[in-house]
Amino acid sequence: MKLDDIRRDYLQGGLNRENLDANPLMQFEHWMSQSVEADLNADPTAMILATVDTSGQPSQRVVLLKGLTRDGFVFYTNYDSHKGQDIAANPRVSLHFPWLPLERQVIVYGQAKKLSETQSEAYFHSRPRASQVGAWTSHQSQSIESRGALDAAFQAMTERFGNDEIPLPPFWGGYCVAPERIEFWQGRSGRLHDRFMYQLERNVWTVKRLQP
Repeated sequence: MKLDDIRRDYLQGGLNRENLDANPLMQFEHWMSQSVEADLNADPTAMILATVDTSGQPSQRVVLLKGLTRDGFVFYTNYDSHKGQDIAANPRVSLHFPWLPLERQVIVYGQAKKLSETQSEAYFHSRPRASQVGAWTSHQSQSIESRGALDAAFQAMTERFGNDEIPLPPFWGGYCVAPERIEFWQGRSGRLHDRFMYQLERNVWTVKRLQP
């Protein structure tokens, strides 16, 4: 397979400064709406979360965006997971939304902060019951001897709760990534792509065009 022969041109359009919202969160919401409406047979809310551990080793994984507020981008996870431990040591993270069928990308740079227990509890109880049981079952990122052992642990946890309300695990909850910089990328023909970087300076967003 000759990977260097695989290429395509980007022809869906461009991105102009005058078409951008002054607030990058509003611009993101506009692009997210278009991604959802495009019905791409994918997860439009999927984002790649990058963290860095105490040795300086970066890690990436896909998580789902579960909220966009005036404060930033919200997702939920196990606080004891690999990513949770990384964030505890270094809250600076990056989010990447690869809307490739639309020839678009968004990259967010910022700091992750835990949501309140009340916020996490409200979302936890909105999840399907199996997902709630799964949150209690999985010691996320830890090794386990087999799939059978995991299934047995899930069954045991299901029986433990019976028909009772499942409480929020103390090791599970949400983060909000407060953005400091947000880049919007739109593919263009000839690889002369459009890139705009928003940066928060003294609580005011500025925007600059970047070279491709």
